[in-house]
Amino acid sequence: MRLKDKRQLMDETAVKRALTRIAHEIIERNQGVGNLALVGIRRRGGPLALELAERIEEIEGVRVRVGHLDITLYRDDLTRLAEQPLLHSTEVIFDITDMTIVLVDDVIYTGRTIRAAMDALTDLGRPRCIQLAVLIDRGHRELPIKPDFVGKNIPTAAQETVSVLVKEIDGVTEVLMQEVIPDE
Repeated sequence: MRLKDKRQLMDETAVKRALTRIAHEIIERNQGVGNLALVGIRRRGGPLALELAERIEEIEGVRVRVGHLDITLYRDDLTRLAEQPLLHSTEVIFDITDMTIVLVDDVIYTGRTIRAAMDALTDLGRPRCIQLAVLIDRGHRELPIKPDFVGKNIPTAAQETVSVLVKEIDGVTEVLMQEVIPDE
């Protein structure tokens, strides 16, 4: 399998603008940020959650709690990933019981990652409400999961892939789309 025709869909400025809009929408929907926390899904959901927290602090003057969630062991495709999957740490150092939790991820596709994240989250406590914020919604859902907050809807074909790159991990912030070419 090869990737070809890399195309930039969003640059750093567009990503920041989308995150600012999402921050405003989170505040408006929840009538403030009392009893609210952001939990980023590892890997790129983590830096996006931190960016959202900064935007919310700029708007509201309050720093919301931020956690990071590793869903590796909750995935329904775990046996397909690798014989020894790479585990990251879950860092949610606050009680989520009765809180409004906004799960943050980079791209929503089939919905399976979000299902795994909700399972992992509820193992930590019983939130009052779980909301979902994603930078990119590319469609093709296999589960009845719909984000509450979306940076950008990007309709894609099954043979395309969308990649969100973040400065903290990739050295640059941008969103790319590529076509997947199967090996012959």
